[in-house]
Amino acid sequence: MEEFYTIQGEGYHTGTAAYFIRIGGCDVGCHWCDVKESWNANLHPPTLTSTIVENTKKYAKIAVITGGEPLMWDMSRITTLLQSQQIKTHIETSGAYKLTGEWDWICLSPKKMKLPNEEVHKNADELKMIVFNKSDFKFAEEQAAKVNLNCELFLQAEWSNRSKMTPLIVAYVLKNPKWKISIQTHKYLNIP
Repeated sequence: MEEFYTIQGEGYHTGTAAYFIRIGGCDVGCHWCDVKESWNANLHPPTLTSTIVENTKKYAKIAVITGGEPLMWDMSRITTLLQSQQIKTHIETSGAYKLTGEWDWICLSPKKMKLPNEEVHKNADELKMIVFNKSDFKFAEEQAAKVNLNCELFLQAEWSNRSKMTPLIVAYVLKNPKWKISIQTHKYLNIP
């Protein structure tokens, strides 16, 4: 769908320069999605994998593959080519599809509408739970029980509801210090 060089704005790698590769196509359908234009893959003409890798090489040593939902597609070729150029491969995924590709970092952000599969839970380096309402804390704990013991746990307020949910997240993390807070710093900094 698009590719751009920017600063990772949320989660474990906040503040890190990275090349973002946004893959078109998503059938998860989050009502609060901030890139709904990514949902229909047919609206975004395919780009040669080799072109994406060449573009990434110009800017960064980390490529973040996101969507949409990137695992709707086989990610093996792009991750192999990126890693052959000594570019670290990170993915942001709902985990709803089979894990393909070789990843240096897997950020799992589960959605209630289409749950992650066990393989993604098991291999996640980071669990980023979006908190839109109070019931999302229960869902977060259910998902945290399924990831490996080394997985970093983050709670992040859904952007449109952040003023209401952020104080609740702060209180929750103080009571449950296994969690950390993720903030969408790129939106505060007005960068992509």
